[in-house]
Amino acid sequence: MTDSRRLTPQEITGTLRERIRTGELKAGERLPTQAELAEEFGVERGAVRQALRTLREDGLLSVVSKGSPPRIAAPAPAHEEPQPTMVALAPRLAEAFSAPHVRIDALCLTAQSLLPALGEPLRLIHEGRLRPERVDVRILLPSRDIDLAFPVPVDAGPGGDAVHQRWLQMRNAQGQVLQYNIQALRSTHDIDTHVCFRALPFTPPVKLYLLNGTEALYAYYLVTRREEATECGTLEMYDTLGSTSLLFSFDQRTGQRDAAFVEQSQKWFDALWETITTDLTLS
Repeated sequence: MTDSRRLTPQEITGTLRERIRTGELKAGERLPTQAELAEEFGVERGAVRQALRTLREDGLLSVVSKGSPPRIAAPAPAHEEPQPTMVALAPRLAEAFSAPHVRIDALCLTAQSLLPALGEPLRLIHEGRLRPERVDVRILLPSRDIDLAFPVPVDAGPGGDAVHQRWLQMRNAQGQVLQYNIQALRSTHDIDTHVCFRALPFTPPVKLYLLNGTEALYAYYLVTRREEATECGTLEMYDTLGSTSLLFSFDQRTGQRDAAFVEQSQKWFDALWETITTDLTLS
């Protein structure tokens, strides 16, 4: 190491995690010995052992006999079992935030699921367990000026304005809190952060999260009929329960089919961002 400052165990963890994520360290391969890693990073073996312990707890290293370097664990098969968005999104975001340069792209109706899920990686950053150098977040949300397909009243009438205003207030409030929480990392942890929003000219029938260009999380918005109490009485509407929608994961590391889905999803998102969407102000 040419840098006179010694790396922390968390920084060593992040570097090794990135090597695993990018395939530089492949599933089944043995890690270098603790002595070799300590020499590479210019630290004591205790720092290396702490980093390896964290990777093992996160399921990235296999358990081996004492004295032998651990092997890189195979990708967890849990991705094959979809879970509700509110359950599945937080751990996937935490994994994405282990990279030095975090890139999160999201297309959704509101930030209702994304906002609480970001609490997990933010907590790990505040605890010193994650230390990204840069965070770029791009979010596509429906424009305030369009007629939404949902949420809408079951029967056309004056209630339509109330439903639209309720959705708009949620969209703006959640987006503003998300933007503040990410940008606060610049002052609290000296992390380079960028959060941008653009407006869609249509109601998205699905939600899509792209993590570091290597994983795509995809869920359908299931439209349901429900009632909500308002100042004018009970209003029936067609709405979605986005946080309970099953989230399907596609990871480049799991095969050609998933890799193609991730690549095409990223191209689709980039095309929307660069063409038919417009600047969005959360107000």
